[in-house]
Amino acid sequence: MNDNKNISKNDAVFMNSGGASDATFAARDKRAQISQEASQVLRNTYALLALTIMFSAVTASVSIAIGMPYMGLWTLLPYFALLFAVAKTQNSAWGLLWVFALTGWLGITIGPILSMVIGLRGYEPIFMALVGTAAIFFTLSGYILITRKDLSFMTGFLFIGILIAFLAGIANYFLQIQGLYLAVSCVFLLLSSALIMWQTSAIIHGGERNYIAATVTLYVMLYNIFSILVTFFASSSDD
Repeated sequence: MNDNKNISKNDAVFMNSGGASDATFAARDKRAQISQEASQVLRNTYALLALTIMFSAVTASVSIAIGMPYMGLWTLLPYFALLFAVAKTQNSAWGLLWVFALTGWLGITIGPILSMVIGLRGYEPIFMALVGTAAIFFTLSGYILITRKDLSFMTGFLFIGILIAFLAGIANYFLQIQGLYLAVSCVFLLLSSALIMWQTSAIIHGGERNYIAATVTLYVMLYNIFSILVTFFASSSDD
């Protein structure tokens, strides 16, 4: 009887361990599936990001060529309208159309700034800003892709920070305080860099499965960084 009980216990242990092994393999398969989905979203995001950057470079060149005037805060009205259109259509093919409309518009709006920089300082500040923006993007994205850090805990802080910096920038448009301008620019530079890491982390950890939304976030952050670096390098040429 005791032997039969021992055999039954051993069978139960074996079955439990087998069940645990099946659960472990299932969990590994699930992680692998998520990883494959994340890789696909990442590839699509980077491909679309590259296309939108090239398209905005074309629209910026057209803006410079035709002498588009600087429109100040008026550029924000089409920007937010296009951003809204992207958010509403990001799960359909129409989202791609609105993404190119948005990034093309941003290329047009930065054209007058680049034209002014070229007229005053030549192309060097623009080239330096391009190199600096690329270095920031690849360094920060590579860091997240290698370390696999989960930055979801930073979500609230980053978006509140961006909102406060944006409102401060709008206020300084009217106040014209040089010190505040520098402070807001530095904050935007840091927050935009942090949001590149945050968005990359969200993709690889499954928090972002829409490559259109991810592309817009990364593009706008790169636009912010490039714009700030251009003005910094152009200003430093004065010294």
